[in-house]
Amino acid sequence: MHGKALLLDDAPLLRTLLFVPADRERMVARAADAGADAIVLDLEDAVLPAAKEAARAAARGALDALSLRTPAGRPVRAFVRVNGVRTGLTRDDLFAVVRPGLAAVVLPKAETPQDLRDLDVLLREAELANGVRPGDVAVVPIIESPRGLLRADEIARASDRVRALSIGAEDYCAELEVERNVEGTAIAYLRYQIVQVAAANGLVAIDTPYPDVRDRDGLVAETGFARAVGFKGKYVLHPDQVGPVNDAFTPSDAEVARARAIVAAYDRTAHAGAVSVDGQMVDAPVAERARRLIARADAIARRPAAR
Repeated sequence: MHGKALLLDDAPLLRTLLFVPADRERMVARAADAGADAIVLDLEDAVLPAAKEAARAAARGALDALSLRTPAGRPVRAFVRVNGVRTGLTRDDLFAVVRPGLAAVVLPKAETPQDLRDLDVLLREAELANGVRPGDVAVVPIIESPRGLLRADEIARASDRVRALSIGAEDYCAELEVERNVEGTAIAYLRYQIVQVAAANGLVAIDTPYPDVRDRDGLVAETGFARAVGFKGKYVLHPDQVGPVNDAFTPSDAEVARARAIVAAYDRTAHAGAVSVDGQMVDAPVAERARRLIARADAIARRPAAR
């Protein structure tokens, strides 16, 4: 089960996944320096049907270039969003982009566990054809329809390659025939369900993009909410969104200091029971949450900053 190691040593650290059209060379170059935890080269929505073949070639070249870039010593983690398994385009996408340096495939419109099983077969073919160890490419499904939501737990468990579970709001809202609003009313159920499914299956939960790239305040507010309900990262559409989202998913100095105090106090009890820290009762679940926050902060601290 190789996929577990593929998102690098800090696999849970996927605060920002920056979409960039695979056929826009300048945008890819700018994305590499944006500081995102992953770049998602897009072969799906950002590419017109007539341009798919050219985009595949461009994505392959971009993966080669990104694998050689280490700005300020920082590895560039590259994903590709392929076209969905019912489009008839997925196999050609995979044979073009599966190569050393590809960390994961983002699968749009995941609706059944069979979608993941079909993708797994295609990925294995592409890995064997392109000199990649079978199982090395991870998968991040996007749940963006009511059908996908109803089978999300099955989708999460359908393949050992699945390392994160994500949502897409626009297609979901289109199927519900509702407008997505800034309060998040239309996608509230989708969000709450996916974070539960992800947590139950040990996966990273990734939130939908914020569509208005000029609205920093709205982005910060939505990302804060996403973190509060259990998401660990968010898709972003523009390099200017990377910093605010990274900041929102990075524990503050005060949070880390308090977490360290909680763990120290609890460990002094030899895990014998609850202890009070600044008036708050701390027991095993609280201490475990603090340990996870510290581990996340440490993983972030280990990542070299973008140039």
